[in-house]
Amino acid sequence: MMRPELSPLFVSQIWRYPVKSMGGHRMEFAAIGSRGITYDRGWAVRDEKAMVIRGARFIPRLLMCSAAYLPDTDAGLVPHVAITLPGGAVVNSDDPAIHRRLSDELGRQVTLVPLKPDPEMLRPTAGQEDPATREASMRERLGLEPGEPLPDLSGIPPGLMKELIEFGAPRGTHFDAFSITILTTSSIRRLQSFVPDVDLDVRRFRPNILLHDDGANEGVLEHAWLGRTVRIGSATFDVVMDAPRCTVIAAEQDGGIKRDSRITRAIVREMKQCIAVYCDVAQAGEVRVGDSLSLQM
Repeated sequence: MMRPELSPLFVSQIWRYPVKSMGGHRMEFAAIGSRGITYDRGWAVRDEKAMVIRGARFIPRLLMCSAAYLPDTDAGLVPHVAITLPGGAVVNSDDPAIHRRLSDELGRQVTLVPLKPDPEMLRPTAGQEDPATREASMRERLGLEPGEPLPDLSGIPPGLMKELIEFGAPRGTHFDAFSITILTTSSIRRLQSFVPDVDLDVRRFRPNILLHDDGANEGVLEHAWLGRTVRIGSATFDVVMDAPRCTVIAAEQDGGIKRDSRITRAIVREMKQCIAVYCDVAQAGEVRVGDSLSLQM
């Protein structure tokens, strides 16, 4: 159980993102499978010039779109999606014009692609990034200034790191790295203390599960869970590492979220570039708003 001096933590929000890097939607209940919330990141866009899957680190305007699944539809492993474009127009993934409409909005030729069976999955970045320039590219995506250190990535298991370097994602997924991101309101309050005049809308951090308390907890609670297992509802999660954040958290997003680089500077200088934790699913189950968190022995 949690240490008695801490106030209990409860699920206040559950988020699913049908299309990688587009706005998602809140859920009152989520089924958790071995690869996270069912249908999370079920779609992504492929940059046809580079022939790789791209997210908002490379195509920031993706954040100005949002997506929702269409009930009772079938695109293979996932349902079809309805995408709301900047300006409010809606286009569905089964519309023959979907790729042209997205390309026009994003300013480059892209194709919307669903998840496919493992052997058929596109290999997002295999052979695309020169190892000699990988660190410089990473520093740019993270928004680091000269002299600022890279975040600690030692928590990424070697096998997963190999997949991320070769394929750009865990095999058979559109995730950046891990299937579940858990964030506490205590961590948001910690970051807010460094940027009191900045809007820290939770959507900036793209969590799957947001845990809230009564406001009495202080600091980054998630860091104490590293290497342990947490239970939420009937699901359990292995907490693998702190979540390094790129410039996406400071970018303009759908829903009136404005660009503010002060967020990046504060999280780099005061929180070692990290907020929230990345988790693997240890046991499938169900999570509902209102469920409490407990630490497993």
